[in-house]
Amino acid sequence: MNGLPIEYGMGLAALLFIMGLTGLVVRRNTLFILMCLEIMLNSTGLAFIVAGQHWHQADGQSMFILIIGLAAAEASIGLGLLLQLYKRFKTIDIDAASEMHG
Repeated sequence: MNGLPIEYGMGLAALLFIMGLTGLVVRRNTLFILMCLEIMLNSTGLAFIVAGQHWHQADGQSMFILIIGLAAAEASIGLGLLLQLYKRFKTIDIDAASEMHG
C-alpha cells in the first residue's frame, strides 16, 4: 500500500503555510501571531514527513521531532514576551511594543 500521493500532502502543507503566513501579516494581536507561527512550523513538519514517506526515509520524522522542539522553545519564549508586554502596557497589541524604550 502506497498511501496518499505526495501532491496531496504537499498541497495541504502549502495551504497551511499560506494560512499561517496570511494570519501573520494581517493580524496585529501577539497571541494570534504566535499561533500563526505554530501553524507555519507544523506545516513544514508535515512537508518533511510527507517527503520522507514518499522516498521511504526516516529523515522526515527526525526533522519533525526537531521542528517540534523548536516550536516548543518558540512558544515558551514568545509567551514570556507576551506576559511582559501585557504587564508593561496592559495590552497584547503588537503596536504597543514599538513604543518600548530600554
